[in-house]
Amino acid sequence: MIIILFRLLLIIAVLFIIYTIYKFIINPRRKLDHARNKQEFYFHDAMKNTKQNFLITYRGLVFEGEKYLGTTEEAFEVVNISISAHHPEKLKGLERNDLYFLEEQVLMRYPYAKIEWKYPINRLNIQPIDDDL
Repeated sequence: MIIILFRLLLIIAVLFIIYTIYKFIINPRRKLDHARNKQEFYFHDAMKNTKQNFLITYRGLVFEGEKYLGTTEEAFEVVNISISAHHPEKLKGLERNDLYFLEEQVLMRYPYAKIEWKYPINRLNIQPIDDDL
């Protein structure tokens, strides 16, 4: 009886370890940190939750976007997004084309949104992206 109980506890422990490893691997925060360290692009967002901000990592920088809900002609959509940098002192070397790339990525997910950059990025002369091109 004790041997069966010990085997059952051992199986439960192995399943718990496998579950913990799985949760660690799929953790989006870990993926964001990994992409930041490798200086890759990664977009972390819960699109169905309009109250939760999204995070973008690009070239080792982390940007946070605040979503604001509004109305369009047909439905309620995210109509305004305000993006700021987590560490503005590390923005050296960031170019307009990088910001245009980030805007395109955000607009692919939120097509009705108007993007507003916060200080110090808003000091750069950024032209809005036209959909008519």
